[in-house]
Amino acid sequence: MTPAEQAAQVAQAAKVGRASHATKARIAYVLPYLTAYRVPFLEHLTRELSRRGVELTVAHGRATGISVARGDELRMPGAVELRQRRVEVRGRELVWHHGLGALARTHDALVVPQTLHNLRVYPLLARRRVPVGLWGHGHTHVSAHTGAEHRAKAALTRWADWFFAYTEAGGQYARRAGLPAERITVVQNTLDTVALTAARDQVSAAEAQALRARYGLTAGRTGLFIGAVDELKRIPFLLAAAERIAGQLPGFRLLVAGTGEQRTLVESCPAAVYVGPVDAGAKARLGAVSDVLLMPGAVGLCAVDSFALRTPLVTTPWRYHGPEFGYLAHGRNALVVEDAAYADAVVQLLCRPRELARLRRACRCDAQRYTVEEMALRFARGAEGLLALAGQRRRSAPRRPRPAA
Repeated sequence: MTPAEQAAQVAQAAKVGRASHATKARIAYVLPYLTAYRVPFLEHLTRELSRRGVELTVAHGRATGISVARGDELRMPGAVELRQRRVEVRGRELVWHHGLGALARTHDALVVPQTLHNLRVYPLLARRRVPVGLWGHGHTHVSAHTGAEHRAKAALTRWADWFFAYTEAGGQYARRAGLPAERITVVQNTLDTVALTAARDQVSAAEAQALRARYGLTAGRTGLFIGAVDELKRIPFLLAAAERIAGQLPGFRLLVAGTGEQRTLVESCPAAVYVGPVDAGAKARLGAVSDVLLMPGAVGLCAVDSFALRTPLVTTPWRYHGPEFGYLAHGRNALVVEDAAYADAVVQLLCRPRELARLRRACRCDAQRYTVEEMALRFARGAEGLLALAGQRRRSAPRRPRPAA
C-alpha cells in the first residue's frame, strides 16, 4: 500500500468516525502489525463491543526487525494500516506511526502498545485529547533494557489512563508502577484454543498414521516445536537436545513448525524434521502425532498451543520468557528444568506414559481456561472503563460561552 493510499484509508476512517460519532462510542485498538493468530480475538472483540454499543477500529503498522523473518504478517479487511517511519539509534529501533492523531480526533479513546520505541505514544499521552490505554506485557521480557529504560517504562505505564495487561504478572507490574488497580484489566492473552482443540480432536487415526509415515515418525517418540525459528527460541540448544534425545531413544524426531533466520540450522539437523510455517489445521495434525512440545527458549503463546494440542511443554527457567510462561505449572501441565537436565527430562517423560497422560489431562483442562472468548470479554470490560473516563472528561470540561445575540 502506497503512502497516498494509507493516508486515504486513515481519512476514510476519520470520515466514517465523524458520521457515527454522535450515536455510538468509538475506540481504536492499535497493534504493531497484524498476525493470523490475532484475528479470532479481534473478531470476538468487535462483536463483544458492538453488543455494548461500542464501535471498534483496528489500526496497525508493519512488521520490523526480527519480526519480518517470521513471515506471519497479514492484512485484515476493514483494518487501518498506519504509515510508519523506522530509525535505529545506538542499536535501538524507534518507530513513528502516522495517522494516530487522526484516530484521536475521531475516536473517544485509544488503546496503543506499551512500548518505549513507539514514539507517537508520548505526544498522545501529553496532549491527552482522548483517554489513552496501554496494552502489553508489563515489565520487559524478551530484551535487556537498562535501568533507565525500566524506569521509563514504569513511568509510561503510570502515565496511562488504563492498562490492559497480558497476564496477572503484568497487572501486578502496573500496580507497582503506580496505576490504580481499578484502571487495570488482565486480559489473559491467548489464541483460539477452542478452535484448535476442536481441530485436534477431529484428526483421525488414519490421518495421524499417514503423517507419521510421511515424516518417518515413531509413536511415543516425537517432539514438536512451534514458533519463530530465531535467536530468542534458543534453536542451537534445542537441536543439540534433540540429537541427545535421539541418541537415547532411537526413532525420536523433532518436528519444527515455523520459520525464521535460523531455519538452515534446523534443516541440517539429523534429529529434526523441518515442516515450515503451518496454519491451524496443520498445527492440529502435528499435535496429534506429537507427544511433547519442546521450547527451551522464550515461551510465549506456545504455552497455550501445548494446552490445546495436549502436548505438555518442556522448557527451562530462561530469563527471556514471555508473559505466558506464567500459565505453566511445573509438574502439573508442563516441565521446567535446568539446561543440564533438559534432554534427560524429555527422555524420562517419554518413557513414563502415565506421567505423560497426567500432564496431558491438565493441559486439556487449562485450554478451556485461556480462550479468545474470555480474553475479548475481559478486554471489552476494560474498554468500557476507559470510555467512561472519556465521558467524565466531557462532562467536567468547561463550557464555552454562547456568542452574544
